[in-house]
Amino acid sequence: MNTARTTESALLWSKSSYSGAEGGQCVEVAESPGTVHVRDSKQTDGPVLTVGARAWSGFLGLAAG
Repeated sequence: MNTARTTESALLWSKSSYSGAEGGQCVEVAESPGTVHVRDSKQTDGPVLTVGARAWSGFLGLAAG
């Protein structure tokens, strides 16, 4: 797991479909080969969490469970 700020400007960020219009707790996710990047949509210039695709898949499985 890497919490360093990513410098890739070509990432295509997607906002969570569960994020409400009231600006509450929102996350954005961007995929790149082999990794998934997660950030706070209210602080787009803030830290980015980068995890491997396999770890992300495991997280989604547990979250949906």
